[in-house]
Amino acid sequence: MRWLLFRLMFSSAVVKITSGDPSWRHLTALQYHYETQCLPPWTAWYAHHLPAWFQRWSAISMFAIEGIAPFLIVAPRRIRMLGAAAMTLLQALILLTGNYCFFNLLALALIVLLLDDAVWPLSWRGRVARLDASAPRMTRGRWPGWATGPVTVAILVMSLAPLVGTFRIPPARLGPLVFLNEIAAPLRVVSGYGLFAVMTTRRQEIVVEGSQEGRIWLPYEFRYKPGDVKRRPRFVAPHQPRLDWQMWFAALGDFRSSPWYLGFCQRLLEGSRPVLGLLASNPFPAAPPRYVRGVLYDYHFTDAATRRATGAWWRREESGRFGPVLTLVDGQLVAVPEGGVRRR
Repeated sequence: MRWLLFRLMFSSAVVKITSGDPSWRHLTALQYHYETQCLPPWTAWYAHHLPAWFQRWSAISMFAIEGIAPFLIVAPRRIRMLGAAAMTLLQALILLTGNYCFFNLLALALIVLLLDDAVWPLSWRGRVARLDASAPRMTRGRWPGWATGPVTVAILVMSLAPLVGTFRIPPARLGPLVFLNEIAAPLRVVSGYGLFAVMTTRRQEIVVEGSQEGRIWLPYEFRYKPGDVKRRPRFVAPHQPRLDWQMWFAALGDFRSSPWYLGFCQRLLEGSRPVLGLLASNPFPAAPPRYVRGVLYDYHFTDAATRRATGAWWRREESGRFGPVLTLVDGQLVAVPEGGVRRR
């Protein structure tokens, strides 16, 4: 588990460096991160407006924690506790400024394994000791070395390929390690890690709209992702709203790269209750729309003066279309040709 924690943290630092991303190289990534992350909470608005020098030093601190603190896992107790405190601080700050479902909680659970009983208050330790003394004793032997030894070696060897791969080393140089990793891959015993290798510097949001006649378009509001510019961003972790989450990824590419999007639009045209239940509101309560479309907007956090004056957390500008206008013909989803939307 400590080796897992090492790989999780250290790989995240390595991929940011080896990706060649200019925002990480110039330490400007955090000037974009809070605004462009998948589901920013309201605290991200404040973090985004911190001074540029603070964002730069935050990036330096992040590299120090992810790149150096993992090596303290095998250090003597006091130094190991320092590394645990640094990694805990990083996870806590991510938790306070973002929505990453249960990722931060799992990372913190791994960090707990670096601690010992002495770090906890005496009252806690006394209570646990009393509970332990009153509990029925169970005698159980330890796992024998002939079982734990091979497992440890196997996990270490299998995890080397994804770890070394973060340094962008050609697979051919890894020899049999790549073959072993391919054999073990279906078992999901080990994985490669590396968070935010390339920083997203532009936030595009897909606003899904429906219309009965092709002239007046009404937006579907999602529960969690940005939509209405005056709606306060919210905390949702440790829940992960898959639909809102995937809409962020869909906006990074073309609608063809997200085939599920067409199925989603078809369910809106059908008035599917389970799918509509995933949304915050349904602008067509009486009957489903005849047409749906996706409109792309560039979203940016407002400045302090604008938010005081208007109450808006976001400002947005239309930047294009996400796929064609869609409709149902004999129950089948079809694209409406440009200019082919029927008007009354």
